[in-house]
Amino acid sequence: MQLGMVGLGRMGSNMVQRLLAKNHECVVYDSQPQALEAAAAQGAQAFSDLPGFVQALARPRAIWLMVPAAVVDSVLDTLTPMLEEGDIVIDGGNSSYHDDIRRAGKLTELGLHYMDVGTSGGVAGLERGYCLMIGGDAATYRHLEPIFAALAPGVDAAVPTPGRAAQTSADQGYLHCGPHGAGHFVKMIHNGIEYGIMAAYAEGMNILHKGNIGKQERKADAETTPLRNPEHYQYDFDLPEITELWRRGSVVGSWLLDLTAQALQGDPKLDGYAGRVSDSGEGRWALAAAIDQGVPTPVLSAALFSRFESRGNADYANRVLSAMRKQFGGHIEQGKES
Repeated sequence: MQLGMVGLGRMGSNMVQRLLAKNHECVVYDSQPQALEAAAAQGAQAFSDLPGFVQALARPRAIWLMVPAAVVDSVLDTLTPMLEEGDIVIDGGNSSYHDDIRRAGKLTELGLHYMDVGTSGGVAGLERGYCLMIGGDAATYRHLEPIFAALAPGVDAAVPTPGRAAQTSADQGYLHCGPHGAGHFVKMIHNGIEYGIMAAYAEGMNILHKGNIGKQERKADAETTPLRNPEHYQYDFDLPEITELWRRGSVVGSWLLDLTAQALQGDPKLDGYAGRVSDSGEGRWALAAAIDQGVPTPVLSAALFSRFESRGNADYANRVLSAMRKQFGGHIEQGKES
């Protein structure tokens, strides 16, 4: 089957490679010459101009957008006038499902089909495959199913669930989740859960990292609660070894733990990282949905807010706290001269 790919970034280029390896035809567009050259060398038909890209696609065209959520609308504004009735646009990035509903309505009026596909797999997807959460009309989903099947990990990616009666596409790693927006809704919650899992690992690792705090000299002062039992914290834990241990037989084992172990093997003290953790929007949208639904999500919200804090966004609040302590008790902030 033929697919057009707009965007050859970290994931788009790997998705094209995976499709080519599964004998699908790929026509690609990107503004970066090096990305186009690499895709052409792998067997894709590459274009640096959108009109040429669109004309090279057989009708009904199937065009997958793998671009940042912030530019999807501008790409659609440029691309849509070049399309014809029956053509299909797929958004495989991390868009808000609200935007999917709006975009689908607009494109449907023009006789075009729109699919939203939450795509998980990261840079390892080329080899591991991509978990695909799909929203849109059922007929278009069925038309594109060969593409989804080729991108997905396949049934061998996980052991069968005991008691599961029959296999569906979910066993292959892709699923039609519902109408427009459903795919990105499921991906939104997927990423919110991811935030929480990552935060739990990070916080637990930090406690282990501080396991030797009893060995450290601590200045006694009136502003800091003393460590009452330093003898309880005399452990120099080897975190690369502990993560490697947990990968085998532990109930907290996961691919995220595998990746953490890999990172620690190369940089045990993580000196190569400043600790500023970004968020691409899905965690925020998941909390907004939870608020609308009245569903409590304390773990997901704490994980999102900790990311905000990691970027220095709590600095002023911390200054306010320090100022209040000084005002009501004359407490001098540690590190500041009296």
